[in-house]
Amino acid sequence: MIVAGVALVGPSAPSGAVFARALPVDAAESVVPNRVMTWNLCNPCGVSDVDRAAEIATYAPQVIGVQEACDREVARIRDFLEGYYGLKYHVAYGTVLDSLSRCGGSPWNPGGFGQAILSAAPMTDVVRREYPDGGSEDRGYLAVTTLVDGHSVRVFNTHLAQRRQESVRAEQVPVLAREVARHDRAIVMGDFNAVPEAPELAAMWKVGTDVDPECRPTPTGPCEPTTDWLSKFDYVFLRGVDPVEHGVRATVYSDHHPLLADVDVP
Repeated sequence: MIVAGVALVGPSAPSGAVFARALPVDAAESVVPNRVMTWNLCNPCGVSDVDRAAEIATYAPQVIGVQEACDREVARIRDFLEGYYGLKYHVAYGTVLDSLSRCGGSPWNPGGFGQAILSAAPMTDVVRREYPDGGSEDRGYLAVTTLVDGHSVRVFNTHLAQRRQESVRAEQVPVLAREVARHDRAIVMGDFNAVPEAPELAAMWKVGTDVDPECRPTPTGPCEPTTDWLSKFDYVFLRGVDPVEHGVRATVYSDHHPLLADVDVP
């Protein structure tokens, strides 16, 4: 039985899980170099990091931005992606809050909570910023420079104030937009907690466009929702980068659904 157990898990399997979840037959076989993905992981939701890793491995993006992420959870997801699916990612953490209730740990060493970026290529020039006012909970953005579609791109990941805090988001968005405007090529991912026509997003629409062409301040067609409550809250804004294909992929592992975008970087 011991020998059989070792054979099942394998010498390189990450600790804390017995076996990997099988991927769909049409799952990507390796990292897709021009694909990015944003996903609010939902925390606390009692979801297995094995399942989260399998969800990411199905699409194998070059870059993934996750929100409501605990640093230890992200580390486990990275290990599962490599140990089970052979997908190697670098990680940059954008922790804005130490949270024992959300992320566990000990009273003197609680887990870090916020956003993170996983990239198949190394990341440089990492910047972590908290917004002056996070609303009911500290919020911020994480920015890195990495490769997408074989070219250097500035990538941002953010999580804005909760959905009924419009006035707070109205102060946060210009802070982010000013930084994005400094770059000729940028991809901005995240949970903005607002629909496209929300007034507080005006500054973002001036510096980029969402990968979904139907999602605009004045909708031009059916804007694909990204949440269980059928709202468009999650975005991949592009600046100096061209959209190729996009899609929202339904999941049972969060109340937000992964938004994927294949892009062309000039």
